[in-house]
Amino acid sequence: MILVAESLRSFLEREPSDARAAVELFDERSPIPARDCEGIVPTVVCRVDGDAMDRLRGLRVIANYGVGYDNIDVDAARRRGIAVTNTPDVLTGATAELTWALILAAARRLGEGERLVRSGQWTGWAPTQLRGVGLDGRTLGVIGAGRIGREVARRAPAFGMRVVYADRVPAADIERDLHARLVTLHELLEQADVVSVHVALTPRTHRLLDAAAFARMKPGAILVNTSRGAVVDEAALVDALRSGRLRAAGLDVYEREPHVPAELRAIENVVLLPHLGSATEEARQAMWDVAWKNLRLGLESRPLANPVT
Repeated sequence: MILVAESLRSFLEREPSDARAAVELFDERSPIPARDCEGIVPTVVCRVDGDAMDRLRGLRVIANYGVGYDNIDVDAARRRGIAVTNTPDVLTGATAELTWALILAAARRLGEGERLVRSGQWTGWAPTQLRGVGLDGRTLGVIGAGRIGREVARRAPAFGMRVVYADRVPAADIERDLHARLVTLHELLEQADVVSVHVALTPRTHRLLDAAAFARMKPGAILVNTSRGAVVDEAALVDALRSGRLRAAGLDVYEREPHVPAELRAIENVVLLPHLGSATEEARQAMWDVAWKNLRLGLESRPLANPVT
């Protein structure tokens, strides 16, 4: 038996009927049921911890539909001899594009402008109306120079921006191609006009950007987060936005999705999206293809394409 998250039904239906014969759909927002099960394809909203693994008797492969895997207790899986896979690469470009959409929307106050027009209260053009900030000549700070972070950096020259980045490992390609500079996190916060977050959620990165980090950022800087919500202390972000310490923010992820704090929703100078980073037709289909391939390889005891180690 194979369990597949209910929200992936449309992708599963495109597979040959014989491949679907032993598949059961499950509600990924409810506790995982007890089953005899060799493989499971969860989404990032589905928590697969040790207890869930124990309820799935005979589980061999967890093929996560997503590049992030903080929803899976990887250590528990390792102790049980269960393989874990994810879907890197295929959503890199889509998430980088969405990051730049948020950068531009926050810098040019697009959310406020769109709401003004929809309200019916727009009275026409005015020279001081909703003035944003230009990006040319400013500095983009990329926290986490993995696949997505590097692709975000590669788009910076199109807007005339310099790049600094913070990571534990130097990124020789963007240093060579973009003249990007490796700096410490503290230096990045002090130098960047736009800070874009691209780190995995781990104990080390939980609330990495807190009140102290916002106090260190340049006055009038912009924060964009398309990684994981819990990397940012949302209460501290609200304070930084309300005080004017930060000019604006653009968020695609939240600490307790789908809950978004009312205080955050009430602030005008933040653009809020419903976790759309990989939401293109091409990326979401490719994510399924990779997850399904990983599952089949694991069940056939063949080398995995994308093991989480």
